[in-house]
Amino acid sequence: MDLMRSSSFILNNGVEIPAVGFGVFQTPPDETAAAVETALAAGYRHIDTAAAYGNERGVGEAIRRSGLDRAELFVETKVWISDYGYEATLHAFDKSAAKLGVDQLDLLILHQPLPGEFALTLDAYRALERLLADGRVRAIGVSNFMPAHLDRLLAETSVVPAVNQIEVHPYFRQPEVLAADVERGILSQAWSPIGGITFYRDGSHGSTLQDPTIGQIATAHGRTPAQVMLRWHLQQGRQVIPKSVTPSRIAENIDVFDFRLTDDQLAAIDALDTGVRGGPEPEQITRETFGRAIPEA
Repeated sequence: MDLMRSSSFILNNGVEIPAVGFGVFQTPPDETAAAVETALAAGYRHIDTAAAYGNERGVGEAIRRSGLDRAELFVETKVWISDYGYEATLHAFDKSAAKLGVDQLDLLILHQPLPGEFALTLDAYRALERLLADGRVRAIGVSNFMPAHLDRLLAETSVVPAVNQIEVHPYFRQPEVLAADVERGILSQAWSPIGGITFYRDGSHGSTLQDPTIGQIATAHGRTPAQVMLRWHLQQGRQVIPKSVTPSRIAENIDVFDFRLTDDQLAAIDALDTGVRGGPEPEQITRETFGRAIPEA
């Protein structure tokens, strides 16, 4: 698909998803509605939130205020590990849908694998399959699943995830996971797509926004480093969900469809990979360490 002309991807079940979404991870609940309103006004039509973020209600408020037809919007949220299990996950849908003020979700995904209690993960995913069959969600998927987790899931369930939302940015590419997603017909969805504060092998840290290689490519195109990184993702077939609460940056992050990086520029960005993960290690996720109650309202 030529993303110079198209601003969407088609999921493995035929559902269309915007190529660039708007994320609200770590956006305070009292700032979420304003940020999402700004994003919708700037042209975003995909909003990505999660039960664990605590700001689904703010997303729903912004959707209502926008005046946009529900059919124009792609709403995605995630089930937290504390609500895994068949009945618990069905109820998690009810909680999220009520907070968002919608009857149907466009995409519902499992937020993390639970490697030590994978039976719970399987039961949660089977609940997503039920919600899909009943038409309460249009697509289902997973997040932070490594290839082994995908293999275990696919061996025990019927519906191939439409997306796998994973940490991907120039300093942490996860090529093995990206390849596994492609092989299975799963769209890779990049969280932290521009890196933010990232860590190096020696324990030091910095920002991809100040990387000289990315800066040189940005200068060559008359673009910002953030726009170059988002373009890198899109040209390599990944959907992206950048986040910001700054109106100028919100607008900047969706203005990425009228330039193209060269093969050499894509390779130069690929070469920045440090192999160092910024988020938690998926194999170490447990309910004891990461569990939190998701409120009813």
